[in-house]
Amino acid sequence: MSFKARWYWEKLSKKPQKGFRGYPLATVAMYGPDDKVATKVSVGIIANEDDPPERLERWLSDAGDVRNDPDIAAAIVRFIEQSGAKSVAMADRIIGCPHEEGVDFPEGGTCPRCPFWANRNRWTGQIVQ
Repeated sequence: MSFKARWYWEKLSKKPQKGFRGYPLATVAMYGPDDKVATKVSVGIIANEDDPPERLERWLSDAGDVRNDPDIAAAIVRFIEQSGAKSVAMADRIIGCPHEEGVDFPEGGTCPRCPFWANRNRWTGQIVQ
């Protein structure tokens, strides 16, 4: 990881540690074909409790892990700052397949391109039957 990418990811990772400080809330989630490589990151901005995200941005990488791309890291930090987010919530792991159910594969099915996530709990990483 380059120095620039590390700097932005460290800046981003410190934001959730501050705890909930009010709305708007930025949510950051990473997705990948397995639990080692993140090829997609999504950031949603939630204006008020119980509201759906009012803004949602996604960044993708076909060349490798999004966490190693300083341009993506900088864009995420800028997006969060420009949204006026007071709080940031971020999963500490890759939480699922980067493909979208109902868009890239049928609703209720499993992604044919990401067999790692079939029968796996996205939050714990444990296989479920």
